[in-house]
Amino acid sequence: MTLGVYVHWPFCKSKCPYCDFNSHVRDGIDQARWRRALITELEHAAREAPSTIGGRRVETMFFGGGTPSLMEPETVGALIARTRELWDTAPDVEITLEANPTSVEAAKFAALAEAGVNRVSLGVQALDPADLKFLGREHSTDEAIAALETARRHFRRYSFDLIYARPGQTAEAWLAELERALALAGEHLSLYQLTIERGTRFYAEHQRGSFVLPGEEQAARMFEETQARLEAAGLPAYEISNHARRGAACRHNLIYWRYQDYVGVGPGAHGRFAEAEAKRATRRQSGPENWLAQVEAQGHGTVETSVVTGQDRVEEALMMGLRLSDGIDRALFATVAGADPVEALGEGKLAPLVEAGFLEVQPDRLKATAAGRQRLNSVLERLIA
Repeated sequence: MTLGVYVHWPFCKSKCPYCDFNSHVRDGIDQARWRRALITELEHAAREAPSTIGGRRVETMFFGGGTPSLMEPETVGALIARTRELWDTAPDVEITLEANPTSVEAAKFAALAEAGVNRVSLGVQALDPADLKFLGREHSTDEAIAALETARRHFRRYSFDLIYARPGQTAEAWLAELERALALAGEHLSLYQLTIERGTRFYAEHQRGSFVLPGEEQAARMFEETQARLEAAGLPAYEISNHARRGAACRHNLIYWRYQDYVGVGPGAHGRFAEAEAKRATRRQSGPENWLAQVEAQGHGTVETSVVTGQDRVEEALMMGLRLSDGIDRALFATVAGADPVEALGEGKLAPLVEAGFLEVQPDRLKATAAGRQRLNSVLERLIA
């Protein structure tokens, strides 16, 4: 049984104005104390979802955040080594770490590779200096390019993120930037439309009218032309925002989208793993200091645990699986969600969406069409109403 391990490092040098993730800025971090706490909770996670039940094997490990490249390589290496001791682990385990492309963090790449990381994902976000400043990024375009070159030297697999549909950006300007990105890309690119999330600095500024995003029609054109250009370049979309060469998809994220088992370690981390005929859902304390104190007192930072059964389990799996270009493997879905998706939804819900061109029902798959993935929130509202 496939298992993914997620480790959340909640600290950043600064808070980006568009970010609503569980990330925090602190003047000083006791790395040794955090290393001990993360390992303690990792050990707790191994008791929650042991290899002895269902033959679980760790296929992927993902260090997310926050900015995990601010972790000491010693901490990363200790967590990787302890994971291998706690679970049966695949020989070709994928170990990804998210990084910011500043020169200080890029200099750590050799040590991170030595610690066991074999894939990095860099938060470049833009290749335009003015837009980097608008997005609150601390790196320059030159630093981003240098970090990508350093990543290429130390890791066989690397990816980077870009954000499009930025204020004042035209489709033509985005496509020109995309061409530049393709010249820098390896096997994987993640391309996200800028969205305004409640609770962020951008939300308040947008409400005041400080900036205006491209209109819906313009953003849709950017999305569609992005799909076409990357398809032609040999990096087709395998998920709404993620593009990769054949066989180069992020295996850890596929675990989420296929509703397979994963455990989460660190502040705010979530987990989902099979338990009898259901899924056990876990959530850790989100505040870094509260999480740390609770782990040191209790051995874990869990604040919520529940069992996901029946229709709730089907709906969670649907919301994840329909993001994939290949859609949902009906046999795998039945294994992880307890029911065939087509039978669980029924003809009454599926037929109108199939006729409208948003879904396809195949003998072995249920998938959203390109038009359906572009409107996935609306499609899902109809399916799980």
